[in-house]
Amino acid sequence: MELLSAEEITCVMERFRERNPNPKCELEWKNPFTLLVSTVLSAQATDKSVNENTKELYEIADTPQKMLALGREKLIGHIRPIGLSSTKSKNIIALSEKLCAEFGGTVPHDREKLMSLPGVGRKTANVVLNVVWNEPTMPVDTHLLRICPKIGLAEGETPEEVEKSLTERIPGQYMTHAHHWLILHGRYVCKARKPLCESCLINDICKKNEKQ
Repeated sequence: MELLSAEEITCVMERFRERNPNPKCELEWKNPFTLLVSTVLSAQATDKSVNENTKELYEIADTPQKMLALGREKLIGHIRPIGLSSTKSKNIIALSEKLCAEFGGTVPHDREKLMSLPGVGRKTANVVLNVVWNEPTMPVDTHLLRICPKIGLAEGETPEEVEKSLTERIPGQYMTHAHHWLILHGRYVCKARKPLCESCLINDICKKNEKQ
């Protein structure tokens, strides 16, 4: 595959920054706990469906303690339309229990501790660290895994490999916002089924690599 040069990567990041200087996470959240829960819920689901089905939930259960008081069955009633409600509800109740038992009901500001919570993998931990505390992390979801090798920003076949490549190649000054720019680019421009290459602001730089 053909990779972008350091100069080309900087150009890509500058164009994204000029277009959207302060990108935001599209998940709606009130505090670190609700972002954590929404990120767990977003697995194999759209941010829109998560937002639609957690608005009422977070009015009554926006802390681990309130989530445990709500209970799993009522939680399922709120999140069923999102999908995988049985597994996700089990994880949310279990992570709420662990937050209360081991972390004083507070979401930890630490990747390894976050990843010790049920249902929380590296991507989810990276999202929380980046969105809540502006850590320069690189959560690799299906969009980044698909588009970054295609563009030539990174190499790798797994989320971990692409994350490592991106963090090594993207200059530090862009890392706080880089994953938001790339997620939005994959979601709305470089679509899987029909990429909008004619309106892509990096079309002239993109290497257009195809999977072998």
